Amino acid sequence: MKFQGTENYVATEDLMVAVNAAITLQRPLLVKGEPGTGKTVLAEEIAKSLGKKLITWSIKSTTRAQQGLYEYDAVSRLRDSQLGDERVHDIANYIVKGKLWEAFEAEGEAPVLLIDEIDKADIEFPNDLLQELDRMEFFVYETQQTVKATNRPIVIITSNNEKELPDAFLRRCFFHYIRFPDADTMAEIIEVHYPGIRKRLVAEALNLFYDIREVSGLKKKPSTSELLDWLKLLMAEDLPPEALRAKDAKTAVPPLHGALLKNEQDVHLFERLAFMARREGR
Repeated sequence: MKFQGTENYVATEDLMVAVNAAITLQRPLLVKGEPGTGKTVLAEEIAKSLGKKLITWSIKSTTRAQQGLYEYDAVSRLRDSQLGDERVHDIANYIVKGKLWEAFEAEGEAPVLLIDEIDKADIEFPNDLLQELDRMEFFVYETQQTVKATNRPIVIITSNNEKELPDAFLRRCFFHYIRFPDADTMAEIIEVHYPGIRKRLVAEALNLFYDIREVSGLKKKPSTSELLDWLKLLMAEDLPPEALRAKDAKTAVPPLHGALLKNEQDVHLFERLAFMARREGR
């Protein structure tokens, strides 16, 4: 069974090739791309398409690789020993399983394991996972047991490029960069989310949206999720396509711009551009 996208996820041909190649090679798929290109959702849709369980490990700046394997809760054991609890005689009662352990022990078919935003963690984090992801096993020192994957999970790793990943880690991954959707692909994505939406409204909205993304000096370019929110507002306000055609991204602030522009610097940039355009038009 191969991944071919889903009804709710428009996958380009090169993305489908990358997913299926990583599955064939039994290597983690490292997915990069600017925010809003569907990196996290990809893992959810792969699991849905292949009928597999999804296990998500969301990485934070404080996350350690060991947490993905297991943690020994020494504090709880000390408390229970003071209370005379019989549980203290079995140290296994204080081993907290991590997401990798959960994925290794998953019953039935191999699950999809999403390691989301790996670049948020310390630079040594990827290297600390190399052996476990290669061998699909790890050793629990407290209980002297080896945990091996029953079925090798499909591993999807996302990165926003906040930090460079180590070369040794990159060599063990199949890499794919999700490019920002072109207008035709974006129209397909919009149709998935808003079936039957007015074509003229979409056409004008897309023209203005891509014009905005090309404005020089933007701190944060609007992404797919912002576009979808903006379209929802345009439909709720029943704005005609003409209202968008009259707005040039380089000479005016777009209508309902709060859905597209997410910081004051970008709003001020458009206000300055609009002011300068009015002066030049006198």
